[in-house]
Amino acid sequence: MTTLFISDLHLEESRPDITEAFLSFLKQKASGVEQLYILGDFFEAWIGDDEKTPLQERIAEALQEVSAGGTEIFLMHGNRDFLIGEAFCNRAGATLLADPTVIDLYGTPTLLMHGDSLCTADVEYQKFRASMRNPQMIQMMLARPLEDRQQMARQLREISMAKNQGKAETIMDVTPEEVVKEMEKHSVQRLIHGHTHRPAIHELNANGQQAWRIVLGDWDRNVWWLEARPGQEPELKKAPLS
Repeated sequence: MTTLFISDLHLEESRPDITEAFLSFLKQKASGVEQLYILGDFFEAWIGDDEKTPLQERIAEALQEVSAGGTEIFLMHGNRDFLIGEAFCNRAGATLLADPTVIDLYGTPTLLMHGDSLCTADVEYQKFRASMRNPQMIQMMLARPLEDRQQMARQLREISMAKNQGKAETIMDVTPEEVVKEMEKHSVQRLIHGHTHRPAIHELNANGQQAWRIVLGDWDRNVWWLEARPGQEPELKKAPLS
């Protein structure tokens, strides 16, 4: 019995090495396990389930094959791919999860998040996030022609990259008080998230007890995953990307 967690692959056509690493990961690690959780920023950009690029369809088919083999696949929105919908999940044999979600991980209540909502020191980003996640805004975006959405995605990416270059590293990391607040709100002693690209296992105090925050790594240079088994502490693992 094994459950795997990954995030921040940022799959895109310009990084075929990451795509191939993920397809290998599915065959070598994910096939036959109980569950696979993908906690956001699976794709570098997502402008709607109707785009259906060759990359997207290839990934959907690979996930569907793993799902058909008995592995439950769960997908959570990230800040890059929050427009992923039920249509893609159906093609991929995956279940879309809310952010945040609490699961029972072999007897331990565990909070799952993408992680961007924990970075409250970045006030500008949090305002942008709230605006973009508004259901009316999402409906308006998806109603626009595909070509318009593709152009908008490129522009937003350029703006995001320019703004992040000028931000302090601490602003783009999680706010410790927000982490404790979320863990206490959901009455958990374990949190798993991605987003920050700072893989580590942090010990903290929440609900008056020892607690752990596990940060998943991004797939820029290494393949990062968290492996959980009954009766064992989850292990954060990595392997070279190529």
